[in-house]
Amino acid sequence: MLDVNQGSLYPALYRLEARGLIVADEGVSEQGRRVRIYRLSSAGKKHLVQEVAGWRLFSQAVERILLPA
Repeated sequence: MLDVNQGSLYPALYRLEARGLIVADEGVSEQGRRVRIYRLSSAGKKHLVQEVAGWRLFSQAVERILLPA
């Protein structure tokens, strides 16, 4: 459904990390390569709750617009 290229993904991850919304840890992939593993921070979890609430309000408004009159 979504096709996100590296040129968009990594800058977004770096911005989220700089804002303290995600935390990066070092790990090893199944292929044995070093990788960064991202997880939500406490602040990120709180921010996600707010964003989801805002998205629900927006999507409900769009649904109302699309209903037949």
